Amino acid sequence: MNYGPELLISEEIGASKHRLPGESFEDAMRRIAHALADDPDHEAGLLDILLNRRFIPAGRIQSAAGNFRSTTAFNCFVSGTIPDSMVGIMKRNTEAALTMQKGGGIGYNFGTIRPQGADVTTMQTHASGPLSFMEVYNSTCKTVASAGDRRGAQMAVMPVWHPDIRKFIHAKANNDVLTQFNMSVGITDAFMYAVLDDEDFNLEFDGEVYATVKARDLWDEIMAMTWDWAEPGVLFIDRINQMNNLYYCETIAATNPCGEQPLPPFGACLLGSFNWAAYVFTKEGGGYGFDLPQLLRDIHAVVRAMDNVIDRTIYPLPEQEAEAKAKRRMGLGAMGVANALEAIGHPYGTAEAIEFCDMVMQRFANECYRASALLAGEKGAFPLYDESYLHGEYIGRLDSDVFNLIARHGIRNSHLTSIAPTGSISLAADNVSSGIEPPFMHSHDRIVRTTHGQQKVETVTDYGYRVFGVKGRTANELTPLEHVGMLNVFQKWVDSACSKTCNIGDDVTYDEFKEVYIEAWRGGAKGCTTFRMAGKRFGILSASEEDQPKPTLWQRIKAKWASLVERPEPPEETPEFADGASCTFDPATGKKTCE
Repeated sequence: MNYGPELLISEEIGASKHRLPGESFEDAMRRIAHALADDPDHEAGLLDILLNRRFIPAGRIQSAAGNFRSTTAFNCFVSGTIPDSMVGIMKRNTEAALTMQKGGGIGYNFGTIRPQGADVTTMQTHASGPLSFMEVYNSTCKTVASAGDRRGAQMAVMPVWHPDIRKFIHAKANNDVLTQFNMSVGITDAFMYAVLDDEDFNLEFDGEVYATVKARDLWDEIMAMTWDWAEPGVLFIDRINQMNNLYYCETIAATNPCGEQPLPPFGACLLGSFNWAAYVFTKEGGGYGFDLPQLLRDIHAVVRAMDNVIDRTIYPLPEQEAEAKAKRRMGLGAMGVANALEAIGHPYGTAEAIEFCDMVMQRFANECYRASALLAGEKGAFPLYDESYLHGEYIGRLDSDVFNLIARHGIRNSHLTSIAPTGSISLAADNVSSGIEPPFMHSHDRIVRTTHGQQKVETVTDYGYRVFGVKGRTANELTPLEHVGMLNVFQKWVDSACSKTCNIGDDVTYDEFKEVYIEAWRGGAKGCTTFRMAGKRFGILSASEEDQPKPTLWQRIKAKWASLVERPEPPEETPEFADGASCTFDPATGKKTCE
Protein backbone atom coordinates (compact mmCIF):
# COMPACT_ATOMS: atom_id res chain seq x y z
CA MET A 1 0.00 0.00 0.00
CA ASN A 2 1.24 3.46 -0.85
CA TYR A 3 1.20 5.97 1.99
CA GLY A 4 1.79 9.69 2.05
CA PRO A 5 0.66 12.68 0.05
CA GLU A 6 -0.62 12.54 -3.51
CA LEU A 7 -0.26 16.22 -4.38
CA LEU A 8 3.16 17.32 -5.61
CA ILE A 9 3.16 20.41 -3.42
CA SER A 10 2.19 18.34 -0.37
CA GLU A 11 5.03 15.91 -0.97
CA GLU A 12 7.47 18.78 -1.51
CA ILE A 13 6.50 20.54 1.71
CA GLY A 14 6.54 17.35 3.76
CA ALA A 15 9.94 16.37 2.40
CA SER A 16 11.53 19.80 2.84
CA LYS A 17 10.10 20.63 6.26
CA HIS A 18 9.41 17.48 8.22
CA ARG A 19 11.71 14.72 7.01
CA LEU A 20 15.39 13.92 6.98
CA PRO A 21 17.26 14.26 3.66
CA GLY A 22 16.21 11.46 1.31
CA GLU A 23 13.63 10.12 3.77
CA SER A 24 10.28 8.93 2.41
CA PHE A 25 6.98 9.61 4.12
CA GLU A 26 6.75 6.01 5.31
CA ASP A 27 10.33 6.06 6.60
CA ALA A 28 9.61 9.27 8.51
CA MET A 29 6.49 7.83 10.14
CA ARG A 30 8.42 4.71 11.17
CA ARG A 31 11.12 6.92 12.68
CA ILE A 32 8.57 8.94 14.65
CA ALA A 33 6.62 5.91 15.87
CA HIS A 34 9.79 4.16 17.00
CA ALA A 35 11.09 7.27 18.77
CA LEU A 36 7.86 7.89 20.70
CA ALA A 37 6.62 4.38 21.48
CA ASP A 38 6.67 2.59 24.85
CA ASP A 39 6.69 -0.95 23.49
CA PRO A 40 6.22 -2.88 20.22
CA ASP A 41 2.42 -3.00 20.52
CA HIS A 42 2.25 0.75 21.11
CA GLU A 43 4.62 1.33 18.22
CA ALA A 44 2.52 -0.76 15.84
CA GLY A 45 -0.70 1.02 16.78
CA LEU A 46 0.91 4.44 16.59
CA LEU A 47 2.47 3.64 13.22
CA ASP A 48 -0.93 2.70 11.78
CA ILE A 49 -2.35 6.03 12.96
CA LEU A 50 0.56 8.00 11.49
CA LEU A 51 0.76 6.16 8.16
CA ASN A 52 -2.94 6.69 7.55
CA ARG A 53 -2.64 10.31 8.67
CA ARG A 54 -5.41 10.06 11.23
CA PHE A 55 -3.17 12.01 13.60
CA ILE A 56 -0.46 14.39 12.42
CA PRO A 57 2.11 15.69 14.90
CA ALA A 58 3.15 19.30 14.53
CA GLY A 59 6.03 19.91 12.18
CA ARG A 60 8.52 20.37 15.01
CA ILE A 61 7.77 16.89 16.38
CA GLN A 62 7.96 15.33 12.93
CA SER A 63 11.37 16.82 12.24
CA ALA A 64 12.83 16.32 15.73
CA ALA A 65 11.58 12.88 16.87
CA GLY A 66 14.39 10.35 16.48
CA ASN A 67 16.52 12.96 14.73
CA PHE A 68 20.16 13.54 15.48
CA ARG A 69 19.85 17.30 14.94
CA SER A 70 19.87 19.60 17.94
CA THR A 71 16.30 20.85 17.56
CA THR A 72 13.38 20.87 19.94
CA ALA A 73 10.10 19.04 19.34
CA PHE A 74 8.22 21.87 21.04
CA ASN A 75 6.68 24.38 18.66
CA CYS A 76 6.52 27.46 20.79
CA PHE A 77 7.30 28.91 24.17
CA VAL A 78 6.44 31.87 26.36
CA SER A 79 9.23 33.99 27.76
CA GLY A 80 10.01 34.19 31.42
CA THR A 81 8.52 37.28 33.07
CA ILE A 82 10.37 40.34 31.74
CA PRO A 83 11.85 42.30 34.66
CA ASP A 84 11.55 46.08 34.63
CA SER A 85 15.31 46.56 34.37
CA MET A 86 17.82 46.84 31.57
CA VAL A 87 19.68 43.73 32.70
CA GLY A 88 16.47 41.71 32.99
CA ILE A 89 15.07 42.89 29.67
CA MET A 90 18.25 42.02 27.80
CA LYS A 91 18.53 38.65 29.56
CA ARG A 92 15.09 37.69 28.26
CA ASN A 93 16.13 38.87 24.81
CA THR A 94 19.15 36.55 24.92
CA GLU A 95 16.98 33.65 26.08
CA ALA A 96 14.58 34.34 23.23
CA ALA A 97 17.46 34.19 20.73
CA LEU A 98 18.57 30.83 22.11
CA THR A 99 14.99 29.56 21.92
CA MET A 100 14.53 30.64 18.31
CA GLN A 101 17.92 29.20 17.42
CA LYS A 102 16.58 25.77 18.42
CA GLY A 103 13.50 26.27 16.26
CA GLY A 104 10.99 27.51 18.84
CA GLY A 105 8.75 30.55 18.57
CA ILE A 106 8.13 32.66 21.65
CA GLY A 107 5.52 34.92 23.23
CA TYR A 108 6.03 37.79 25.69
CA ASN A 109 4.06 39.93 28.09
CA PHE A 110 5.48 43.44 27.72
CA GLY A 111 3.14 44.85 30.36
CA THR A 112 5.78 44.41 33.07
CA ILE A 113 7.95 47.21 31.61
CA ARG A 114 7.28 50.72 32.89
CA PRO A 115 5.70 53.16 30.42
CA GLN A 116 7.50 55.69 28.31
CA GLY A 117 8.39 58.79 30.29
CA ALA A 118 8.21 57.16 33.71
CA ASP A 119 10.98 58.07 36.13
CA VAL A 120 14.05 55.86 36.37
CA THR A 121 15.28 57.15 39.72
CA THR A 122 18.50 55.13 39.82
CA MET A 123 19.64 56.72 36.55
CA GLN A 124 17.92 60.10 37.04
CA THR A 125 16.32 59.75 33.64
CA HIS A 126 13.04 58.66 32.03
CA ALA A 127 12.02 55.25 30.71
CA SER A 128 11.89 54.66 26.97
CA GLY A 129 8.88 52.33 27.36
CA PRO A 130 8.10 48.76 26.27
CA LEU A 131 7.77 49.52 22.56
CA SER A 132 11.40 50.62 22.35
CA PHE A 133 12.47 47.24 23.71
CA MET A 134 10.09 45.46 21.37
CA GLU A 135 12.15 46.94 18.53
CA VAL A 136 15.26 45.37 20.09
CA TYR A 137 13.56 41.98 20.30
CA ASN A 138 12.33 42.41 16.73
CA SER A 139 15.88 42.99 15.49
CA THR A 140 17.16 39.98 17.40
CA CYS A 141 14.49 37.81 15.81
CA LYS A 142 15.51 39.02 12.35
CA THR A 143 19.15 38.30 13.06
CA VAL A 144 18.52 34.80 14.34
CA ALA A 145 16.25 34.07 11.40
CA SER A 146 18.80 35.22 8.86
CA ALA A 147 21.49 33.04 10.43
CA GLY A 148 19.43 29.84 10.30
CA ASP A 149 16.93 28.03 8.09
CA ARG A 150 13.80 29.01 9.97
CA ARG A 151 12.24 32.36 10.67
CA GLY A 152 11.48 33.31 14.23
CA ALA A 153 7.94 33.63 15.52
CA GLN A 154 7.04 36.11 18.23
CA MET A 155 3.86 37.23 19.98
CA ALA A 156 3.73 40.48 21.91
CA VAL A 157 0.96 40.90 24.48
CA MET A 158 0.15 44.17 26.22
CA PRO A 159 -2.49 44.34 28.97
CA VAL A 160 -5.26 46.80 28.16
CA TRP A 161 -4.64 48.75 31.38
CA HIS A 162 -0.99 49.61 30.57
CA PRO A 163 -0.33 53.37 30.11
CA ASP A 164 1.37 52.71 26.74
CA ILE A 165 -1.53 50.67 25.37
CA ARG A 166 -2.41 53.25 22.71
CA LYS A 167 1.14 53.26 21.37
CA PHE A 168 0.96 49.46 21.28
CA ILE A 169 -2.39 49.44 19.48
CA HIS A 170 -1.15 51.70 16.69
CA ALA A 171 2.38 50.31 16.43
CA LYS A 172 1.72 48.25 13.29
CA ALA A 173 -0.31 50.71 11.23
CA ASN A 174 2.10 49.89 8.41
CA ASN A 175 3.85 46.92 6.85
CA ASP A 176 7.44 47.57 7.92
CA VAL A 177 7.57 48.00 11.72
CA LEU A 178 7.77 45.15 14.25
CA THR A 179 7.51 42.73 11.36
CA GLN A 180 8.62 39.74 13.45
CA PHE A 181 5.76 40.16 15.91
CA ASN A 182 2.14 39.18 16.08
CA MET A 183 0.46 41.52 18.55
CA SER A 184 -2.47 41.05 20.91
CA VAL A 185 -4.11 43.11 23.63
CA GLY A 186 -4.80 41.34 26.91
CA ILE A 187 -8.43 42.29 27.59
CA THR A 188 -9.81 42.03 31.14
CA ASP A 189 -13.42 41.39 32.06
CA ALA A 190 -13.44 44.71 33.92
CA PHE A 191 -12.57 46.48 30.70
CA MET A 192 -15.26 44.64 28.72
CA TYR A 193 -17.91 45.56 31.28
CA ALA A 194 -16.70 49.18 31.15
CA VAL A 195 -17.08 49.11 27.35
CA LEU A 196 -20.62 47.74 27.55
CA ASP A 197 -21.62 50.24 30.27
CA ASP A 198 -19.75 53.18 28.66
CA GLU A 199 -17.66 53.79 31.78
CA ASP A 200 -14.24 55.27 32.49
CA PHE A 201 -11.19 53.02 32.65
CA ASN A 202 -7.83 53.65 34.33
CA LEU A 203 -4.47 53.20 32.64
CA GLU A 204 -2.00 52.39 35.37
CA PHE A 205 1.33 50.83 36.22
CA ASP A 206 2.66 49.61 39.56
CA GLY A 207 -0.33 51.07 41.39
CA GLU A 208 -0.04 54.55 39.84
CA VAL A 209 -2.84 55.82 37.59
CA TYR A 210 -1.35 57.56 34.56
CA ALA A 211 -4.60 58.40 32.76
CA THR A 212 -8.33 57.78 32.80
CA VAL A 213 -10.00 57.12 29.47
CA LYS A 214 -13.41 56.22 28.12
CA ALA A 215 -13.37 52.44 27.74
CA ARG A 216 -15.42 52.64 24.55
CA ASP A 217 -12.97 55.10 23.00
CA LEU A 218 -10.06 52.76 23.70
CA TRP A 219 -12.06 49.79 22.42
CA ASP A 220 -12.82 51.68 19.21
CA GLU A 221 -9.11 52.33 18.71
CA ILE A 222 -8.44 48.60 18.97
CA MET A 223 -11.31 47.81 16.63
CA ALA A 224 -10.33 50.43 14.05
CA MET A 225 -6.78 49.10 13.85
CA THR A 226 -7.99 45.54 13.55
CA TRP A 227 -10.54 46.58 10.90
CA ASP A 228 -7.76 48.00 8.75
CA TRP A 229 -4.66 45.98 9.68
CA ALA A 230 -5.93 42.70 11.18
CA GLU A 231 -3.91 43.53 14.31
CA PRO A 232 -3.80 43.70 17.22
CA GLY A 233 -5.62 40.52 18.11
CA VAL A 234 -7.61 40.22 21.30
CA LEU A 235 -6.95 37.86 24.21
CA PHE A 236 -9.54 37.59 26.96
CA ILE A 237 -6.90 37.22 29.62
CA ASP A 238 -9.21 36.95 32.63
CA ARG A 239 -11.10 34.06 31.06
CA ILE A 240 -7.80 32.40 30.19
CA ASN A 241 -6.86 32.38 33.87
CA GLN A 242 -10.36 31.62 35.12
CA MET A 243 -10.58 28.47 32.95
CA ASN A 244 -6.95 27.40 33.49
CA ASN A 245 -6.64 23.91 34.98
CA LEU A 246 -3.58 25.14 36.89
CA TYR A 247 -5.30 28.17 38.36
CA TYR A 248 -3.88 27.19 41.74
CA CYS A 249 -0.19 27.35 40.82
CA GLU A 250 0.34 29.70 37.85
CA THR A 251 -0.79 32.98 36.28
CA ILE A 252 -0.88 33.39 32.52
CA ALA A 253 -0.16 36.71 30.80
CA ALA A 254 0.90 35.67 27.27
CA THR A 255 0.42 33.05 24.57
CA ASN A 256 2.45 31.31 21.91
CA PRO A 257 2.71 33.17 18.57
CA CYS A 258 -0.59 31.88 17.15
CA GLY A 259 -2.57 32.24 20.35
CA GLU A 260 -3.79 28.66 20.75
CA GLN A 261 -1.59 28.02 23.79
CA PRO A 262 -1.87 30.45 26.72
CA LEU A 263 1.24 29.65 28.74
CA PRO A 264 2.90 30.69 32.01
CA PRO A 265 6.46 32.06 32.14
CA PHE A 266 8.83 29.57 30.43
CA GLY A 267 5.83 27.51 29.34
CA ALA A 268 6.05 25.30 26.24
CA CYS A 269 3.44 23.95 23.83
CA LEU A 270 3.48 20.49 22.31
CA LEU A 271 1.04 20.23 19.42
CA GLY A 272 -0.57 17.69 17.15
CA SER A 273 -3.90 17.37 15.34
CA PHE A 274 -6.36 14.62 14.60
CA ASN A 275 -7.31 14.73 10.93
CA TRP A 276 -11.11 14.57 10.85
CA ALA A 277 -11.06 14.05 7.09
CA ALA A 278 -9.26 10.73 7.63
CA TYR A 279 -12.17 9.48 9.75
CA VAL A 280 -14.72 9.97 6.97
CA PHE A 281 -15.84 6.66 5.44
CA THR A 282 -18.17 5.64 2.63
CA LYS A 283 -21.40 4.15 3.97
CA GLU A 284 -23.11 1.16 2.48
CA GLY A 285 -25.61 2.43 -0.02
CA GLY A 286 -23.70 5.67 -0.58
CA GLY A 287 -22.91 8.83 1.25
CA TYR A 288 -20.35 9.45 3.97
CA GLY A 289 -20.16 8.84 7.70
CA PHE A 290 -17.76 9.81 10.50
CA ASP A 291 -15.92 7.07 12.40
CA LEU A 292 -16.04 8.52 15.91
CA PRO A 293 -15.26 5.17 17.64
CA GLN A 294 -11.96 4.95 15.73
CA LEU A 295 -11.08 8.52 16.74
CA LEU A 296 -11.71 7.71 20.39
CA ARG A 297 -9.59 4.55 20.18
CA ASP A 298 -6.71 6.43 18.56
CA ILE A 299 -6.56 8.99 21.36
CA HIS A 300 -4.98 6.55 23.83
CA ALA A 301 -1.96 5.72 21.66
CA VAL A 302 -1.49 9.38 20.77
CA VAL A 303 -1.65 10.68 24.37
CA ARG A 304 0.95 8.09 25.39
CA ALA A 305 3.25 9.05 22.50
CA MET A 306 2.91 12.80 22.99
CA ASP A 307 3.60 12.40 26.70
CA ASN A 308 6.83 10.64 25.77
CA VAL A 309 7.92 13.62 23.67
CA ILE A 310 8.27 15.63 26.88
CA ASP A 311 11.00 13.29 28.14
CA ARG A 312 12.64 12.53 24.79
CA THR A 313 13.41 15.94 23.35
CA ILE A 314 15.82 18.75 24.07
CA TYR A 315 14.94 22.18 25.44
CA PRO A 316 16.54 25.51 24.58
CA LEU A 317 16.62 26.55 28.26
CA PRO A 318 16.70 24.58 31.53
CA GLU A 319 13.80 26.67 32.83
CA GLN A 320 11.66 25.51 29.91
CA GLU A 321 12.50 21.89 30.59
CA ALA A 322 11.64 22.23 34.27
CA GLU A 323 8.33 23.91 33.44
CA ALA A 324 7.37 21.31 30.82
CA LYS A 325 8.19 18.33 33.02
CA ALA A 326 6.45 19.78 36.08
CA LYS A 327 3.12 20.12 34.23
CA ARG A 328 3.44 17.90 31.12
CA ARG A 329 1.15 20.04 28.94
CA MET A 330 0.14 18.98 25.48
CA GLY A 331 -2.28 20.39 22.92
CA LEU A 332 -4.19 17.83 20.87
CA GLY A 333 -6.42 19.43 18.27
CA ALA A 334 -8.21 18.96 14.99
CA MET A 335 -7.72 19.58 11.29
CA GLY A 336 -9.76 18.67 8.22
CA VAL A 337 -12.85 19.64 10.23
CA ALA A 338 -14.59 21.58 7.47
CA ASN A 339 -13.91 18.83 4.92
CA ALA A 340 -15.40 16.20 7.23
CA LEU A 341 -18.45 18.28 8.13
CA GLU A 342 -19.33 19.04 4.53
CA ALA A 343 -18.84 15.40 3.46
CA ILE A 344 -21.28 14.04 6.06
CA GLY A 345 -23.89 16.65 5.23
CA HIS A 346 -23.38 19.34 7.87
CA PRO A 347 -22.43 22.54 6.04
CA TYR A 348 -19.76 24.46 7.96
CA GLY A 349 -21.11 27.13 10.29
CA THR A 350 -24.70 25.89 10.32
CA ALA A 351 -26.61 24.84 13.43
CA GLU A 352 -26.24 21.18 12.42
CA ALA A 353 -22.46 21.55 12.11
CA ILE A 354 -22.20 23.27 15.50
CA GLU A 355 -24.33 20.58 17.14
CA PHE A 356 -22.19 17.82 15.61
CA CYS A 357 -18.94 19.49 16.68
CA ASP A 358 -20.31 19.93 20.19
CA MET A 359 -21.00 16.21 20.40
CA VAL A 360 -17.67 15.11 18.92
CA MET A 361 -15.60 17.52 20.97
CA GLN A 362 -17.33 16.53 24.21
CA ARG A 363 -16.48 12.89 23.52
CA PHE A 364 -13.00 13.84 22.33
CA ALA A 365 -12.16 15.93 25.40
CA ASN A 366 -13.41 13.31 27.82
CA GLU A 367 -11.46 10.56 26.09
CA CYS A 368 -8.26 12.63 26.17
CA TYR A 369 -8.66 13.13 29.92
CA ARG A 370 -9.55 9.45 30.39
CA ALA A 371 -6.38 8.40 28.54
CA SER A 372 -4.22 10.75 30.61
CA ALA A 373 -5.78 9.62 33.90
CA LEU A 374 -5.16 5.98 33.01
CA LEU A 375 -1.58 6.87 32.07
CA ALA A 376 -1.19 8.56 35.46
CA GLY A 377 -2.23 5.29 37.09
CA GLU A 378 0.66 3.64 35.27
CA LYS A 379 3.37 6.33 35.24
CA GLY A 380 2.26 8.83 37.86
CA ALA A 381 0.53 12.20 37.76
CA PHE A 382 2.32 15.37 36.67
CA PRO A 383 4.47 16.62 39.60
CA LEU A 384 2.38 19.72 40.42
CA TYR A 385 -0.91 17.84 40.54
CA ASP A 386 -2.92 18.07 43.76
CA GLU A 387 -6.59 17.89 44.67
CA SER A 388 -7.07 21.56 43.79
CA TYR A 389 -6.97 20.40 40.17
CA LEU A 390 -10.37 18.76 40.62
CA HIS A 391 -11.97 22.11 41.49
CA GLY A 392 -11.02 23.77 38.20
CA GLU A 393 -13.92 25.16 36.15
CA TYR A 394 -12.97 23.25 33.02
CA ILE A 395 -12.57 19.96 34.92
CA GLY A 396 -16.11 20.42 36.18
CA ARG A 397 -17.36 20.05 32.59
CA LEU A 398 -16.04 16.49 32.24
CA ASP A 399 -18.24 13.42 32.51
CA SER A 400 -18.57 12.02 36.04
CA ASP A 401 -16.76 8.76 35.23
CA VAL A 402 -13.77 10.67 33.86
CA PHE A 403 -13.79 13.05 36.82
CA ASN A 404 -13.80 10.07 39.20
CA LEU A 405 -10.94 8.45 37.29
CA ILE A 406 -8.86 11.62 37.77
CA ALA A 407 -9.78 11.70 41.45
CA ARG A 408 -8.54 8.11 41.77
CA HIS A 409 -5.29 8.28 39.76
CA GLY A 410 -4.52 11.95 39.28
CA ILE A 411 -3.71 12.92 35.71
CA ARG A 412 -0.52 12.65 33.69
CA ASN A 413 -0.90 15.89 31.73
CA SER A 414 -2.21 19.18 33.12
CA HIS A 415 -3.69 20.22 29.75
CA LEU A 416 -4.55 18.06 26.77
CA THR A 417 -6.40 20.01 24.06
CA SER A 418 -5.69 22.96 21.79
CA ILE A 419 -6.77 24.06 18.31
CA ALA A 420 -3.76 25.13 16.25
CA PRO A 421 -3.94 26.66 12.75
CA THR A 422 -2.10 23.65 11.17
CA GLY A 423 -1.28 25.63 8.02
CA SER A 424 1.75 23.67 6.84
CA ILE A 425 0.80 20.20 8.08
CA SER A 426 -2.67 20.56 6.51
CA LEU A 427 -1.11 21.42 3.19
CA ALA A 428 1.36 18.54 3.54
CA ALA A 429 -1.63 16.23 4.15
CA ASP A 430 -2.96 16.79 0.63
CA ASN A 431 -4.45 20.17 1.51
CA VAL A 432 -7.12 19.18 4.00
CA SER A 433 -8.91 22.13 5.52
CA SER A 434 -6.72 23.88 8.07
CA GLY A 435 -7.51 23.47 11.77
CA ILE A 436 -11.16 24.32 12.36
CA GLU A 437 -11.22 26.77 9.45
CA PRO A 438 -13.33 26.41 6.32
CA PRO A 439 -11.41 26.37 3.02
CA PHE A 440 -10.64 29.82 1.69
CA MET A 441 -11.27 28.67 -1.86
CA HIS A 442 -11.78 25.34 -3.61
CA SER A 443 -8.70 25.60 -5.79
CA HIS A 444 -5.85 27.95 -6.47
CA ASP A 445 -2.66 28.04 -8.50
CA ARG A 446 0.63 27.90 -6.66
CA ILE A 447 4.28 27.92 -7.67
CA VAL A 448 5.95 24.64 -6.69
CA ARG A 449 9.69 24.04 -6.66
CA THR A 450 10.43 20.50 -7.87
CA THR A 451 13.20 18.23 -6.56
CA HIS A 452 15.28 19.23 -9.60
CA GLY A 453 15.18 22.90 -8.61
CA GLN A 454 12.69 23.88 -11.29
CA GLN A 455 9.52 25.86 -10.73
CA LYS A 456 6.11 24.91 -12.00
CA VAL A 457 2.58 26.12 -11.45
CA GLU A 458 0.31 23.53 -9.85
CA THR A 459 -3.42 23.86 -9.29
CA VAL A 460 -4.00 22.95 -5.66
CA THR A 461 -7.52 21.81 -4.84
CA ASP A 462 -9.24 21.56 -1.49
CA TYR A 463 -9.20 17.99 -0.18
CA GLY A 464 -12.96 17.84 0.39
CA TYR A 465 -13.71 19.04 -3.11
CA ARG A 466 -11.13 16.75 -4.73
CA VAL A 467 -11.68 13.55 -2.69
CA PHE A 468 -15.25 13.74 -1.40
CA GLY A 469 -16.62 15.70 -4.34
CA VAL A 470 -18.21 18.23 -2.02
CA LYS A 471 -17.92 21.92 -2.76
CA GLY A 472 -18.28 23.15 0.80
CA ARG A 473 -18.82 26.65 2.10
CA THR A 474 -15.75 28.87 1.88
CA ALA A 475 -14.54 31.34 4.49
CA ASN A 476 -16.01 34.38 2.78
CA GLU A 477 -19.40 32.70 2.29
CA LEU A 478 -19.99 32.59 6.04
CA THR A 479 -21.36 35.40 8.14
CA PRO A 480 -19.03 36.67 10.88
CA LEU A 481 -21.32 35.25 13.55
CA GLU A 482 -21.24 31.82 11.90
CA HIS A 483 -17.45 31.97 12.24
CA VAL A 484 -17.83 32.95 15.90
CA GLY A 485 -20.27 30.11 16.49
CA MET A 486 -17.69 27.59 15.33
CA LEU A 487 -14.99 29.23 17.45
CA ASN A 488 -17.12 29.15 20.58
CA VAL A 489 -18.30 25.55 20.27
CA PHE A 490 -14.73 24.28 20.01
CA GLN A 491 -13.52 26.53 22.82
CA LYS A 492 -16.21 25.03 25.07
CA TRP A 493 -14.37 21.68 25.06
CA VAL A 494 -10.76 22.87 24.63
CA ASP A 495 -8.75 23.42 27.81
CA SER A 496 -6.17 25.73 26.20
CA ALA A 497 -7.37 27.97 23.36
CA CYS A 498 -8.41 27.96 19.71
CA SER A 499 -6.68 29.62 16.81
CA LYS A 500 -9.42 30.69 14.40
CA THR A 501 -9.75 33.53 11.93
CA CYS A 502 -13.20 35.06 11.53
CA ASN A 503 -13.31 36.32 7.96
CA ILE A 504 -15.09 39.61 7.41
CA GLY A 505 -16.73 40.17 4.04
CA ASP A 506 -16.95 43.47 2.19
CA ASP A 507 -20.67 43.76 3.01
CA VAL A 508 -20.08 43.69 6.79
CA THR A 509 -20.43 47.08 8.46
CA TYR A 510 -18.01 48.39 11.05
CA ASP A 511 -20.62 48.03 13.81
CA GLU A 512 -21.29 44.42 12.79
CA PHE A 513 -17.56 43.80 12.77
CA LYS A 514 -17.20 45.03 16.35
CA GLU A 515 -20.02 42.76 17.42
CA VAL A 516 -17.89 39.75 16.43
CA TYR A 517 -15.56 40.40 19.35
CA ILE A 518 -18.39 41.00 21.79
CA GLU A 519 -20.07 37.74 20.81
CA ALA A 520 -16.79 35.85 21.03
CA TRP A 521 -16.31 37.14 24.58
CA ARG A 522 -19.92 36.42 25.56
CA GLY A 523 -19.70 32.95 24.05
CA GLY A 524 -16.68 31.86 26.06
CA ALA A 525 -13.79 32.39 23.62
CA LYS A 526 -10.33 33.04 25.02
CA GLY A 527 -9.37 35.24 22.09
CA CYS A 528 -10.54 36.45 18.71
CA THR A 529 -8.85 37.20 15.39
CA THR A 530 -10.44 38.63 12.27
CA PHE A 531 -9.29 39.17 8.71
CA ARG A 532 -10.96 41.57 6.29
CA MET A 533 -10.06 41.20 2.64
CA ALA A 534 -10.94 44.84 2.07
CA GLY A 535 -8.53 45.94 4.80
CA LYS A 536 -5.18 47.58 4.27
CA ARG A 537 -3.27 44.33 4.86
CA PHE A 538 -4.48 42.79 1.64
CA GLY A 539 -3.02 40.80 -1.22
CA ILE A 540 -4.30 38.73 -4.10
CA LEU A 541 -2.64 35.65 -5.55
CA SER A 542 -3.99 33.83 -8.58
CA ALA A 543 -7.13 31.75 -8.00
CA SER A 544 -8.38 29.32 -10.59
CA GLU A 545 -11.08 30.58 -12.94
CA GLU A 546 -13.54 28.07 -11.46
CA ASP A 547 -13.50 29.81 -8.09
CA GLN A 548 -12.93 33.41 -9.08
CA PRO A 549 -14.80 35.49 -11.65
CA LYS A 550 -12.96 37.50 -14.25
CA PRO A 551 -10.96 40.08 -12.28
CA THR A 552 -11.72 43.74 -12.43
CA LEU A 553 -9.05 46.24 -13.45
CA TRP A 554 -8.44 47.08 -9.80
CA GLN A 555 -8.09 43.38 -8.92
CA ARG A 556 -5.60 42.91 -11.74
CA ILE A 557 -3.56 45.87 -10.45
CA LYS A 558 -3.50 44.39 -6.96
CA ALA A 559 -2.62 40.95 -8.33
CA LYS A 560 0.28 42.49 -10.27
CA TRP A 561 1.44 44.22 -7.09
CA ALA A 562 1.32 40.90 -5.21
CA SER A 563 3.41 39.18 -7.89
CA LEU A 564 6.04 41.91 -7.70
CA VAL A 565 6.50 41.64 -3.96
CA GLU A 566 6.42 37.84 -3.79
CA ARG A 567 9.92 36.47 -3.23
CA PRO A 568 10.88 33.31 -5.16
CA GLU A 569 12.86 31.81 -2.27
CA PRO A 570 13.26 28.10 -1.52
CA PRO A 571 10.29 26.72 0.45
CA GLU A 572 12.20 26.20 3.66
CA GLU A 573 12.98 29.90 3.78
CA THR A 574 9.63 31.39 2.83
CA PRO A 575 7.46 32.75 5.61
CA GLU A 576 4.43 30.61 4.66
CA PHE A 577 6.41 27.35 4.80
CA ALA A 578 8.93 28.01 7.58
CA ASP A 579 8.60 25.94 10.76
CA GLY A 580 9.24 28.88 13.02
CA ALA A 581 7.56 31.48 10.84
CA SER A 582 5.48 34.22 12.36
CA CYS A 583 1.82 33.43 11.90
CA THR A 584 0.84 34.80 8.50
CA PHE A 585 -2.44 34.80 6.59
CA ASP A 586 -2.03 33.52 3.04
CA PRO A 587 -4.72 35.09 0.83
CA ALA A 588 -4.31 32.30 -1.72
CA THR A 589 -5.24 29.51 0.67
CA GLY A 590 -6.85 31.22 3.63
CA LYS A 591 -4.43 29.38 5.89
CA LYS A 592 -2.79 30.88 8.94
CA THR A 593 0.71 29.42 9.30
CA CYS A 594 2.77 29.48 12.46
CA GLU A 595 4.82 26.33 12.32
